[in-house]
Amino acid sequence: MQAARSVASARAQARNTTGATHARASPRRAVSRCLLEKQPEADETVRFPGKFVGGKAPEDLPRHLQERNRISTPWDAARIELAERFGASEAELDKAADISDEHLSEAYTMMQICRDFENECGQAYMAGKIRGFMHLDNGQESIPALLNDCIREGDLKHSYYRDHCHAIASGVDPGAVMAELYGKDGGTCRGTGGSMHIYDVASNFQGGWALVGEQLPYAVGAARSIHMDRSLGYPGKQHQNHKWDKMEKDDRIAVVFVGEGGAQNGRMAECLNAAAKENLPILFLVIDNGRAINTFTQDVAANQAVYRMGEHYGIPGALVDGQNIEDTLKVGRVVVDHVRNKGPAILQVHTFRFNGHSPADPEHERNRKDEKRWARKEADPIKIFLAGESAKRIDLDACNAKAAEIVKNAVDFAENSPDPPPTLAADLEYPDPVTTDYSVREPVNGLATAEALTTRANPAHALEALQGTIDRLRAQAADKSPKGGLSIGDAVNLAILEEMQRDPTTTIHAEDLQAGSSYNVPAHTQQAFGRIRACDEIIDEGHFIGKAIGEAMNGYRPIVEMMNMNFAIYGMAELSSAGNTYATTGGQFIMPLTMIGAGGTAPNQSLGAEHSQPFHAYIMGIPGLKICSAASPDAAYGLVKSAIRDNGPCVILLPVKSMKIKGPCDTDVFYPLHKARYLSRASDAGVAAGKGVTVLTYLHGVKEAQNAVAELGDEAAVDLIELTSLKPLDMDTIRESLSRTHRLVLLDESTRSGGVGATISARVAEECFDELDAPVMRLCMEDAPVPYSTAIEKTVVKRASDLVAGIRSIIA
Repeated sequence: MQAARSVASARAQARNTTGATHARASPRRAVSRCLLEKQPEADETVRFPGKFVGGKAPEDLPRHLQERNRISTPWDAARIELAERFGASEAELDKAADISDEHLSEAYTMMQICRDFENECGQAYMAGKIRGFMHLDNGQESIPALLNDCIREGDLKHSYYRDHCHAIASGVDPGAVMAELYGKDGGTCRGTGGSMHIYDVASNFQGGWALVGEQLPYAVGAARSIHMDRSLGYPGKQHQNHKWDKMEKDDRIAVVFVGEGGAQNGRMAECLNAAAKENLPILFLVIDNGRAINTFTQDVAANQAVYRMGEHYGIPGALVDGQNIEDTLKVGRVVVDHVRNKGPAILQVHTFRFNGHSPADPEHERNRKDEKRWARKEADPIKIFLAGESAKRIDLDACNAKAAEIVKNAVDFAENSPDPPPTLAADLEYPDPVTTDYSVREPVNGLATAEALTTRANPAHALEALQGTIDRLRAQAADKSPKGGLSIGDAVNLAILEEMQRDPTTTIHAEDLQAGSSYNVPAHTQQAFGRIRACDEIIDEGHFIGKAIGEAMNGYRPIVEMMNMNFAIYGMAELSSAGNTYATTGGQFIMPLTMIGAGGTAPNQSLGAEHSQPFHAYIMGIPGLKICSAASPDAAYGLVKSAIRDNGPCVILLPVKSMKIKGPCDTDVFYPLHKARYLSRASDAGVAAGKGVTVLTYLHGVKEAQNAVAELGDEAAVDLIELTSLKPLDMDTIRESLSRTHRLVLLDESTRSGGVGATISARVAEECFDELDAPVMRLCMEDAPVPYSTAIEKTVVKRASDLVAGIRSIIA
């Protein structure tokens, strides 16, 4: 009651004051109470997103400053809105407002460190010591000051390409950051990442991501990892990416940084939905400098009030003047506290960036010089603080000296750090060597702890039903009768259920998961493990691949099931980042992510072009991916088991038109992720007679090739090899076969240009040329969209009859 009276009193006192504009948690509240819709009085001009400081904007300012100037968000008005929209109590508001001299000194010092650091970066860039793209943060120093004030080491931070100061404020050593920019071995990522890719596993700074908006679902995945840690009841967690000690209350949060321009990306809406649906502990920290790269955001975005985007989802938001460090700290503390104790929130910090997008920015073409000149004079958060009364509370000289020393030491460290070894890129291709024996790899916390966690986190009746399903599938697999065995879909489902039962850090994401998707691949997972570990997803593959990346960086082993592998085209950016992460982070973050899906192009498939694309060929060029294919239940089971236990990203392709065909399946067998396998071998007599030929194929080509070999009989002596590993390519097995047959035919389920067969034939020509008695023959899809009609599809997609003709031609 007293709190209500205090709020009412404060509202009356601040009624005629320009207030902070904070989004309400409930969208039903009238927006007219915000100053966004306050009618301007005769002597003032109100523009988005607030009131000009000093009244009406001078008429001689550039248009961009006429329409977007500095705003005012005084604390007296802000606390009213925070009480209403975040439910903050008077005690919580008073605590947030209590900025001690020590805290103020730390905030100012952090701002000065960041200003000095970025200035040194600019000079080093012009001197050629820093190369590539670099994005400076001058003018936005209140944000790292806020991070230093209330974001902890255990919190999971996901930034974007303008990340230097975010990293330093999060506890990353400034010397390591500068050395990374210099491309040195002492850098945070040993020189593999550079300016846009700062990572530090010790402080949980998880990027530095270069594609605008891509960090959003990664951070949601990180927040889910916190959510899952809590649901599993970890007594103290240890996993390969980071550690945290036992705590009485796990109040860690995830923080994701995004610009107001990047927040226009559709990923923002998807992530707000996900955060609200699971009440995730995530802060969306929106850095609003009015520029989407260099474009004036107001010219391209109808809604710049990003802090209000969460209203539809019940997520509260706040807007604060980033030029006022004290207001930023006070409002930021309340918002962060809300995320720690209640759920997701948005904080939009209104700033001005003094520099162009990058040093190469042609600012003279984008009307920015006048704007930047004005911002340095009128909107510098450091100058504004120094001009205020609060600056007298701290020892400025000591703060400045400390900042100067830290930055000088950072530069000295970078200058003296050695270059990374030339072999580092190759050394970081995969976290696991290709010779890894996955059958003996235990969960990271050990089998006993894993079993105890599974038992504690899941109802006994659910685990009993799960074991019954596993027993039934294993019995079917062991049935060698004509009607026995498993379908490819059931074999994959069995592998997934066994691994999720064995290791509680294994998760799964899929569309239509509750119903088992299209081929029963994720069937029974949600019934056994609940909605957190088995997540039914919205229909956007990039979104949930991104969430899986965030989980994988934080100790989980996500499985992503594609209803059709071609749908993963929506997630190409995320899949690329999954492949790059281990190397780009200098080996700090493993990426145990497995993507499984039915795809490929079978003869007479009749699915049309969009469902018949060679997705496996599209992703062959992504570094760090292991790409496997399985055309039988036993291969599917063995590859999936190994892939889930691998510490890097793996893609398992399955034949879309053969998913329900049954066959034998040996359980508890782990297939290597780097080897092809012989399906049949040419007879010595046939080879000696000059009839030898090696046939390489995969997916639907396996069945077509087996039919072709049967039709040829003794006409040819065929080594039939299934490419269960497309990448890395098993050149040892190919070379061994060619040393006998000296002829090679590829039945390839990808296009002539840029296809898998093109890569294989090039490598064979480079590495096995002396073994060939004839040119490599490629029987591949033509460079045309796969048509629906069988009559014309035959001219595009190769099949058994083409292989028969090809083999007869090459051995003639």
